[in-house]
Amino acid sequence: MTIGTTFPRGFQFGTATASYQVEGGVAEGGRCPSIWDTYAHTPGKILNGDTGDVACDSYHRWAEDVELLADLGVDAYRFSVAMPRVMPVEGGEPNAEGLDYYDRLVDALLARGIKPVVTLYHWDLPQYLGDKGGWLNRETAYRVAEYAGAVAHRLGDRVQTYTTLNEPWCSSYLSYGGTEHAPGLGGGPQAFPAVHHLNLAHGLMCQAIRAEVGEGTELSVTLNLQLNRGDADAVHRLDLIANKAFLDPMLRGRYPDELMFITRGICDWSFVQDGDLGLIHQPIDVLGVNYYSTNLVAMSGRPQFPQSTAASTNPGASDVDFLPTPGPHTKMGWNIDPQGLTDLLVRTWDEYRVPLVVTENGIAVDDTLVVEADGTKAVHDERRVDYYRRHLQAALNAIDEGVDLRGYFAWSLLDNFEWAWGYDRRFGLVHVDFDTLERTPKDSFRWYREVIARRGL
Repeated sequence: MTIGTTFPRGFQFGTATASYQVEGGVAEGGRCPSIWDTYAHTPGKILNGDTGDVACDSYHRWAEDVELLADLGVDAYRFSVAMPRVMPVEGGEPNAEGLDYYDRLVDALLARGIKPVVTLYHWDLPQYLGDKGGWLNRETAYRVAEYAGAVAHRLGDRVQTYTTLNEPWCSSYLSYGGTEHAPGLGGGPQAFPAVHHLNLAHGLMCQAIRAEVGEGTELSVTLNLQLNRGDADAVHRLDLIANKAFLDPMLRGRYPDELMFITRGICDWSFVQDGDLGLIHQPIDVLGVNYYSTNLVAMSGRPQFPQSTAASTNPGASDVDFLPTPGPHTKMGWNIDPQGLTDLLVRTWDEYRVPLVVTENGIAVDDTLVVEADGTKAVHDERRVDYYRRHLQAALNAIDEGVDLRGYFAWSLLDNFEWAWGYDRRFGLVHVDFDTLERTPKDSFRWYREVIARRGL
């Protein structure tokens, strides 16, 4: 139990980044192009024509970033490994130079008492797999599992936690159902085979990692579970499509019958082969939950399938309306609802009884870099401090309600390439000048450092 505003003994505080968002160096060290390189260089896809070619240049400045982490005092750092660095040639051997980069990073973190939490797939699929259908192709799951085994073989049990996938909802529904993320297929129900093949990859990756490290490290997956409010039928429909399509096969070894029923007019699920659910249903040690906002939804008067092949990020719920949410909102247009974090953690714990970690939580605001009277640079981001304070309290409230919550990772360490929004959306605890790449810790950085030091609010 918590005491006042103090987190339990052993609770981990961290922060997070992702490879394509921070590394840059896209043509260095033997790295091959990813689907995000291709997508970002397609005119009109990214705000202001931005790309991740340089990003925060963490490929060269990783040591500086580790020093920032040490100054922040985090217990753990969640970062992702780029498959294009490790497996740049289809069917080839793992790239030693790419693995060396992550090897050095892990050693540097451990030398400063920071536990590495490694996400193995944070969306930057090699383009050579994208050319063969990406996540619509069952073989992608096996190739990604081979890559996971190669990383685990090299990094071994020096890693505290291996996370198989980050937000497979985005890698399927936004990427193959809609057009917002690479490859931007816009195929509506074509998202469902991508959902299944990502689930399959998770199970195969778990097996590949365990074959290399045994029980010496934790296994995890990170889901951006939706917390929807409003019409009960609409909430239930979206829960099946957005949440249980991943949670149930991964944690229970089955897809919900209701999911099959509500999608019967647009998907026959024939891509699910005998034995797949057994492969997907692998033991994990912790479930990562990414949380930013909630939705307000209602059933509409539209027929469910007006165009079965139309682009949609919610295939099977085309008769559901997303209503405006009460403010305030972040620069992303997302509402600020700390109670939603408590509710989501409690519900997930009650239904699945798996230990949880908040693996992403943060806010994009219009930060202003100022020069103080003494010549130092600063960013006074009071809204971000308030956001973190309220959401950490929400995490404490979930613990008080009995949730086995083991950590919290602020998104993000650095301002970075924010996918389709390019460099226009800043989430970082550290300001990055994208012209000079200079790092400047914000007020939120210092506030979070104090929270970590006192182990509470």
